[in-house]
Amino acid sequence: MFNFDIYHNYSIMTKKTLCITLLSLVGITQFAGHRPEEGMFPLSEIHKLDLKKAGLKIDINEVYNPNGTSLVDALVNVGGCTGSFVSDEGLIITNHHCAFSAVQLASSPEHDYLNNGLVAKSHEQELEGRGLTCRITDSYEDVSAKILGAVAQIDDPISRLQIINNMMKNLAIEAEKQDPTIKAEVSEMFIGKSYVLFRYKTIQDVRLVYIPNRKIGEFGGETDNWVWPRHTGDYSFMRAYVAKDGSPAKYSKDNVPYHPKKFLKVNANGTNEDDFVFILGYPGKTFRHRPAQFIAYQQHYVLPYVSSLYDFQNTTMENVGKKDPATALKLATRIKKNANVMKNYRGKLTGIKGLDLVGQKKQEDAALAQFINGNVELKTKYGNLMNDIDQLYQQINGDANRDLWLAQIYTSTSLLNVAKQLNTFRSALDATPNAQKEAYFNSNVNVLKQAINAIYEVYDIDADRKIFKKMVMDAAGFSANQRVEAIDKITGKGANNEAMADEFINDTFGLSKLKDQRYVNNTLLKSWKSITEYNDGLLMLEQDIAKQISLLKPEKDRRDGLLNKLMGDYVNVKEKFLNRDFIPDANSTLRLTYGHVRGYSPADASYMAPYTAVKGILEKGATGNPDFAYPSPIQSLWNAKDFGSFIKKELNDVPVAFLYNTDTTNGNSGSPIMNAYGELIGVNFDRAYGATINDYAWNESYSRSIGVDIRYVLWVASKIDHADFLLKEMGVQN
Repeated sequence: MFNFDIYHNYSIMTKKTLCITLLSLVGITQFAGHRPEEGMFPLSEIHKLDLKKAGLKIDINEVYNPNGTSLVDALVNVGGCTGSFVSDEGLIITNHHCAFSAVQLASSPEHDYLNNGLVAKSHEQELEGRGLTCRITDSYEDVSAKILGAVAQIDDPISRLQIINNMMKNLAIEAEKQDPTIKAEVSEMFIGKSYVLFRYKTIQDVRLVYIPNRKIGEFGGETDNWVWPRHTGDYSFMRAYVAKDGSPAKYSKDNVPYHPKKFLKVNANGTNEDDFVFILGYPGKTFRHRPAQFIAYQQHYVLPYVSSLYDFQNTTMENVGKKDPATALKLATRIKKNANVMKNYRGKLTGIKGLDLVGQKKQEDAALAQFINGNVELKTKYGNLMNDIDQLYQQINGDANRDLWLAQIYTSTSLLNVAKQLNTFRSALDATPNAQKEAYFNSNVNVLKQAINAIYEVYDIDADRKIFKKMVMDAAGFSANQRVEAIDKITGKGANNEAMADEFINDTFGLSKLKDQRYVNNTLLKSWKSITEYNDGLLMLEQDIAKQISLLKPEKDRRDGLLNKLMGDYVNVKEKFLNRDFIPDANSTLRLTYGHVRGYSPADASYMAPYTAVKGILEKGATGNPDFAYPSPIQSLWNAKDFGSFIKKELNDVPVAFLYNTDTTNGNSGSPIMNAYGELIGVNFDRAYGATINDYAWNESYSRSIGVDIRYVLWVASKIDHADFLLKEMGVQN
């Protein structure tokens, strides 16, 4: 494996040694090569891998078969996470945190499923999973030639990107016309370089079946988040429903369970250390094929700004939530999502600095520039590439504070988001001829109500006011070239004019009727005239913000278009330099990754074993930290050594979580962990803290993913929640 100390002796390396080093760093994998465990492989590349040599015991066609049924057909994208079918009756297993929002929306102080859990022993007791849909990959097609051919003669970056985006959109529309039962989407596999059309089946009725007590599903809370050793039962069960004719349908009592083409067999025996495992899932986004300037932008701007802002938001919401249980429930999902991102970003910051990733990327880029300049043909085509990238990022960095603020303002302040929805709708009404306004209103108002009601479900006025003030004061301190004009109207361009900010917030929030959800739904949205005639300070403020965003858009489009072209060129020339195929960065499309159950050494003279056990829950609980509270039956069952058939003999205990060196990122939450025979032995839910940097770099020595062991899932379901009906449905003998 790569030795970072050796890398710092870069100046004395030979060119050959440098090339080998770069291969280790940038995430390049030669298919069927020596380092097979790095890579989130697209379906198109699976057959190029030597999975048999790695440990797979079944035929590769059983994993993915484009001409028949395979394990891929058991995979779903649900709630932004991955899930898998585990029965013929549409039963899905995924993470507890992936169901969290839907459980929160189904909960109330009287029926607190979020904290107490849910065990639906019949289909009739299953609850609607509001906001949840299941997306199943049906097929895919490479459309790179069509898209890139359309821009082959286009040099203007704005025009080029517009044509690419329009082509992506039109190809998806065309595919949906050919098959109205699918949802199509073109995904950019390599920025500016390769594009794939994916066809998805979407199930619209998803119901909550079994959610463990929050003290199990979220055991360890933020104390343990992104940390090993871990003892979190991060799992939940849902069920997919369709109309009686098998077609997708919205929630209805007349719907029936969906029968998937394939479901995973659950292996209650779990794994042992060094066992081969693989994961199928929908990983989010990685950025391993980007230059030093991109990593520096993340380090200096994105990661510190967002993590600090979310920290403030969470402290504010947690304090506000103390006033009553209903408010705490309302804000719970947003707090959890914020906390997850915040700790992840701080882990990335630690990793980037600890590895000096910016410095490493600079050395890679310097070697690449030398390679370009040493080849006449390449110098003619790419001679300005590295300088153009640097100049573009200087421009991006120069506006970073304002751009990040504008990107966060609507999600930070719920009422401004409501104002944005209303103003957008009013603009569409203004553009509609008078004779057609009523028809337009009647056709679209329910969609508008649905959007704003979703905002109100996680809104609290006290939190909104305090978070908005934070945003105002942040913007008031920006440099002269990054002013937010709407905020300058509030503070008079005074960075320290807190009194003016307080006065504006008190008056505007006090007078605005947008804080009254019933008024907005029943009065403001009663007719097209009522919404067009109403105005207040929040609507006017949002208009000012939207106006500046609109004015900045042409320059943003120019930069995005130029970046698209430069990154495509960057990947092209780097492939020539290294003479290897790149594995595309993750982009929420279905991927395979594989590795082995394995511990690691995060620091000198320390070793992290690959399994935790129930004993560790009791040990953590004894510390008195409220994040380590657990249901009392766990203690009594452990004392009685009542482990059933789910014991791991080497531990003399039930294994709770385990480590493996597969290559995962966000979106792999809920992914099935499978053994060499394609059987489910766990559910992926996290990474070790050092592996948060996986989005930018992967290395076997520190990149470890964390999953909940299927034996713990089954033990809790059977012994604590008495959900043996689920074990029976999955074909598991207790």
